[in-house]
Amino acid sequence: MILRPLLGAAAALSLAACAMLPQMRPAPADASLAAPLNPVPTDLAGYLAAADLDGAALLGPPPAPDSPRGLGERAHYDETRSLAGSARWTQAIADNDIWAGGALKAYSCAAGKAIGVKTTPVLYRLLHRIEIDVRTIGKPAKDHYNRPRPMIGNSQPICVPREDWMKTNASYPSGHSMVGWSWGLILSELAPARADGLMAAGKAVGDSRVICGVHFQSDIEAGRTLASAMVARLHGEPEFQRDLATARRELARAPALSCPA
Repeated sequence: MILRPLLGAAAALSLAACAMLPQMRPAPADASLAAPLNPVPTDLAGYLAAADLDGAALLGPPPAPDSPRGLGERAHYDETRSLAGSARWTQAIADNDIWAGGALKAYSCAAGKAIGVKTTPVLYRLLHRIEIDVRTIGKPAKDHYNRPRPMIGNSQPICVPREDWMKTNASYPSGHSMVGWSWGLILSELAPARADGLMAAGKAVGDSRVICGVHFQSDIEAGRTLASAMVARLHGEPEFQRDLATARRELARAPALSCPA
């Protein structure tokens, strides 16, 4: 799944019991998964080109449906449908929108800093550009392997509304997992003392996709693998290095944030 934030004026979103409120993009009018093949136009570009990393070659194919791993993942999908309505299900719904849902707030809490378009504009822009890089690097691998998503062909509950595009947007690798993991890696580099919480936040974004029922577990793992390679490749880009250095200074000066345990 490829993600898309809205590009209008940022709205202040509540962060319960937090000392400062990070500013984030307003939620899409449609709270379902944002249509991946029609991202909202933006004047931003990522740091990378599609040819900079061969995700399909790096990852190799997903498990075959009738393989032991494939059958196990299908059984896990069936089992996790019983989580509908649970607290973890609610978190998966929030993690679906990484900008205005739960994910960016979780990173802010883990960093102990108010991360947002007003409080950390350079960092916020860097994270947005990385999300664009996820589309650039992840989509060729998705298209190459064209793995159907787990909810196709059945009517079991998923945590977001079913949409027609889900029938054609491939499952492997997970774009949400790529974004979540790459953000965790970058933010951990900027705030290494907070790495445990930041990487946990990044892991949760991917895990939520399995709970939600829109990805298999191997999609999530592939997303993390490709995200790790992408972040390593980003470090070879001078523009990224300059932005990263500025973001590090900016995050150090950002307002402290205190969140409930």
